Amino acid sequence: MDAAPDSGPFYHGTRAQLQAGELLAAGHRSNYRPEVVMNHIYFTALRDGAGLAAEVAALAGGTPHVYEVEPTGPFEDDPNVTDRKFPGNPTRSYRSTAPLRVLREVEDWTRLTPQALQQWKERLAAIREDDSAEIIN
Repeated sequence: MDAAPDSGPFYHGTRAQLQAGELLAAGHRSNYRPEVVMNHIYFTALRDGAGLAAEVAALAGGTPHVYEVEPTGPFEDDPNVTDRKFPGNPTRSYRSTAPLRVLREVEDWTRLTPQALQQWKERLAAIREDDSAEIIN
């Protein structure tokens, strides 16, 4: 991993209820392919990007939460979106093998509409049925 590609602030979206000071670490199941245990923890410099991740995570049950976080180690562009889906890194999406420290919960993020949530449910179902849909882990 090279020098930090972004200076933040950074956000992580999840269905987990966390407190300031707690650490988020790799080793959890993917929200997109639950059979895959992730080797990295993912985050973004876009608050609403973390909101989308929180909403997707909460589709499996629970309440979406967005946290401002700080990386505790080096990080890199998320190869699942960088150049693969979006040239460069306009989503400012990153991943790290080192934990993220929760700084605070963020309340002012944009929630998805019921229609957008339904579209995500359908997209996730299609991804899970597509054996060629790969996660770069």
